[in-house]
Amino acid sequence: MSELTPRQIVAELDKYIVGQEQAKRMVAVAVRNRWRRQRLPVELRDEVAPRNIIMMGPTGVGKTEIARRLAKLCQAPFIKVEATKYTEVGYVGRDVESMIRDLMDISVNLVRAEEAEAVRSRAEAAAEERLLDLLLPGDGREGTREKLRGLFRQGHLDDREVEVEVKEQSQPIGIMSIPGMEQLGGQMRDAFGKLFPKRAHRRKMKVGAAWRHLVDDEASKLVDEDKIADLARERVEQMGIVFIDELDKLASTASSRSADISREGVQRDLLPVVEGSSVNTKYGMVSTDHILFIAAGAFHLSKPSDLIPELQGRFPLRAELEALGRDEFYRILTEPHNALTRQYEALLATEGVRVEFADDGLREIAAFAEEVNARTENIGARRLHTIMEKILADISFDAPDTPGATLVVDRELVRSHLADVAADVEMSRFIL
Repeated sequence: MSELTPRQIVAELDKYIVGQEQAKRMVAVAVRNRWRRQRLPVELRDEVAPRNIIMMGPTGVGKTEIARRLAKLCQAPFIKVEATKYTEVGYVGRDVESMIRDLMDISVNLVRAEEAEAVRSRAEAAAEERLLDLLLPGDGREGTREKLRGLFRQGHLDDREVEVEVKEQSQPIGIMSIPGMEQLGGQMRDAFGKLFPKRAHRRKMKVGAAWRHLVDDEASKLVDEDKIADLARERVEQMGIVFIDELDKLASTASSRSADISREGVQRDLLPVVEGSSVNTKYGMVSTDHILFIAAGAFHLSKPSDLIPELQGRFPLRAELEALGRDEFYRILTEPHNALTRQYEALLATEGVRVEFADDGLREIAAFAEEVNARTENIGARRLHTIMEKILADISFDAPDTPGATLVVDRELVRSHLADVAADVEMSRFIL
């Protein structure tokens, strides 16, 4: 688990997300509490339950982006799921327990990569000997072998081709994936994989590709799959984080409750997973007692109190994200490391076109985004994508034909490109 302090986590999130200090601080504390819990005495550790969070706010204000960046910061199993793809048991669709099975698969891949990295030096040594055997078949002289070893390490043999034995799992019958029964399909594939051995065939490939293949093959021989499964399961149970997006789509208001019979059913199915239960996976039973759940939703047409009371109680912390205005839009265009302005500058620079964004031009874009959001549908920072694309569409199209050109995006340029849309409210609904 990452040992970043809450202040450091917020500082990392600030590099990509503007504002929303309350949500950032709450998420940072929740993640840090995972680290703190691991340092408690065993008898107390099991009593500390995670404080699950609901993030509320309109679309385009940073809820999903917080989850994306948090996933990269956490050295722990993390999965982001959409609440809308799950259905009540008995309906066609994925059951809610599949999110834990998916989280377990992610954890296994993480642990396997770490274990492979731990034995990489041994794997590389064994792979190098196998590669030299391919380059120098038969009983080659030791001097020749060492000379080839030196040439390979210097990269002089990368363009040569060798024949490598590749093993592939034979699949005699195709297994149809049935919605809601993915686990059964996986179990059938595993069973057939044990019945039918891997088929080996020889394939020609460049030395560089052969080297990578041989290293992976040797590493897979050195790692213990049973140990990987045990470590991965422990990480999921002790440090796993599940981010559930669009939770508001499961909330039924009084007017729509009779029409949406499966929404409340999904909540009832989700409840035991959130409050703590054992989920059957292909790696064994996984307990969800200490998995942290972070949910998010716009809650335009509903509110958290429209969820069933039992589920509300399992999300004790609430963070309300604020709507964005022109000041926030201006900061989004200038401050983040992945700001749209920097993206467009880098993209067009590949064509030899230089784009400069003047301060008055950026403020005009921010003001126009606020205006369009106010008079049409408020989609938050996503409005900036459509506006920027409208402004730079012509220069992006002509860029290959105008290398060396320079474009300054100032207030006059922005107004000229958006004049027709600004004048016609109906047009702005369709174009922006």
